Amino acid sequence: MAVDLTRGNISKTILQFAWPMMLGNLLQQMYNVADTLIVGQFLGKDALAAVGSAYSLMTFLTSILLGLCMGSGVKFSICYGGGDRQGLKNSLFLSFVMIGGIALVLNAAVFLGIDVILKLLQVPGEVYDLMRSYLWVIFWGILATFLYNFFASLLRAVGNSVTPLIFLGVSAVLNIVLDLVFVLVFSWGVEGAAGATVLSQYVSGVGLAIYSLKKFPEIRPGRREARWRPRVVREIFQLSFLTCIQQSVMNFGILMVQGLVNSFGPAVMTAFAAAVKIDSFAYMPVQDFGNAFSTFIAQNYGAGQRERIKKGIRSAALTSFLFCLVISLAVCLLARPLLLIFIKPYETEILSIGVGYLWIEGAFYCLIGWLFLFYGFYRAMKRPGMSVVLTVISLGTRVALAYILSAIPALGVTGIWMSVPIGWFLADAVGIFYYVKNRRRLMELLN
Repeated sequence: MAVDLTRGNISKTILQFAWPMMLGNLLQQMYNVADTLIVGQFLGKDALAAVGSAYSLMTFLTSILLGLCMGSGVKFSICYGGGDRQGLKNSLFLSFVMIGGIALVLNAAVFLGIDVILKLLQVPGEVYDLMRSYLWVIFWGILATFLYNFFASLLRAVGNSVTPLIFLGVSAVLNIVLDLVFVLVFSWGVEGAAGATVLSQYVSGVGLAIYSLKKFPEIRPGRREARWRPRVVREIFQLSFLTCIQQSVMNFGILMVQGLVNSFGPAVMTAFAAAVKIDSFAYMPVQDFGNAFSTFIAQNYGAGQRERIKKGIRSAALTSFLFCLVISLAVCLLARPLLLIFIKPYETEILSIGVGYLWIEGAFYCLIGWLFLFYGFYRAMKRPGMSVVLTVISLGTRVALAYILSAIPALGVTGIWMSVPIGWFLADAVGIFYYVKNRRRLMELLN
């Protein structure tokens, strides 16, 4: 099931490695989408608004752990590509201890600060209690999220992107079944939807951890590798911390926009909750393609294959553009039917707001597709700080313009939607400029 990214046809190899990641992340999105769909259809628009808004918060929290795991995954890929198995085992041990500790602290912090978080998000009074009840249950799944993403990053680093997909597929199906049972049969409301998600997350997280350690003893740390090595710790920390910053800044900006959206009332809040689900599904494959591209770059970086990296950049840019073009057309043409999956046909105001969002965002998916490639490239080339810079430009622009443009009466909430592609464009421009200016120096790192 492992794919060696240092040899073979470049486009075919990257796509072969990327498709299980794409499908896997689409399945992962189904955790919350299943909640949103069932809650929206059977518990009403206030429950939909509560669950949908909780999604932005959970995406931010998950991004912290995901960023740490992705950063460690770069180190794993470099060790694997360079044939350093002992270094891989030691890095696995050290990163698990560090990230696991952070996950525990984060989990405790969100439970203690749940009411403060809800106030900062400007949650309307009519959905406050529902959102709090949902979050109190969903927070119990944070450790499961850590386990899944850590071991998925490990397996992907060594070229195995299929096994994480299998575990996630089983978990996604289980989540849908439990959602229907807990919400429709037991009438547990939003708490039932959250409970279904948490149980399913532990199935995938614990299951993948056990599988990885038992099935691949050659990467399992022994007593010899379970040592504290300051140099390795510093390298893992640099890669993981900056990738974490990049991921969390990206989603913190989205969280700030969520607070602004909430201030426009339940109708906008509900439309945004449904449209964001479609948005996430639409560009999730290119996000995963960017992560697969990062593993490709990291393995070839470890192997010192400069020309293969250059060819991979051209191939990935073209593939991402073509895919995003197709997705943009589909989302713009099918905006209303897609929203009807989550929203009742008679909710005309909510549907109109959601269609406006998807028309603006959907037209520019190629920009975010390239941005994900830049994130993956700079992370793999040991320049995670540049990924942070691009994220700050993209999200900083988005947040600033969202507040500025939405204050213009003629634009209102449309100004929030317009700010997004502008941020993507500026970040892409900086990413291209930096690469062109520093291309020779970046490639010299491979010598």
